[in-house]
Amino acid sequence: MSDMTERNRTQNENEIEPPVQARRAVKRGGGDPASRGRTTIADGVVEKIAGMAARDVVGVHAMGSGLSRTFGAVRDRVPGGAKSVTRGVKVEVGEVQTALDLEIVVDYGVAIAEVAQAVRENVIAAVERMTGLEVVEVNIAVSDVKLPDEEDEEPESRLQ
Repeated sequence: MSDMTERNRTQNENEIEPPVQARRAVKRGGGDPASRGRTTIADGVVEKIAGMAARDVVGVHAMGSGLSRTFGAVRDRVPGGAKSVTRGVKVEVGEVQTALDLEIVVDYGVAIAEVAQAVRENVIAAVERMTGLEVVEVNIAVSDVKLPDEEDEEPESRLQ
């Protein structure tokens, strides 16, 4: 081996390359990647989240007014139709905030104020956690009370 080759090899062995994880990534486009672009959330997304969260509360029998539940029952009987989780839910969605209006039917015997408070808390927690939007208000209208001897407007499926 020549002296020149030996010197080059010795110099290369003595030079220490920084580890891969220590190298810094070159930022292109400037700023945090999370701040590049915009995320929009459709009203229907917030309506579904709120509808599911409201139905999870004990004491909520159904969502929507009598008329919307009747139309829903007819729609549910149509083959291929599915239950609408957004029934009884209306929302306004801005860029960083949202406001919701819920219409519920409660079971007879429950404390309506407590059910409404539990619905409000559950809906706010679910919407804020899943969307990152600030919920500024949740208005709840109790449109009916389900009595124990009343038949449901939504018939059970004939299939078993």
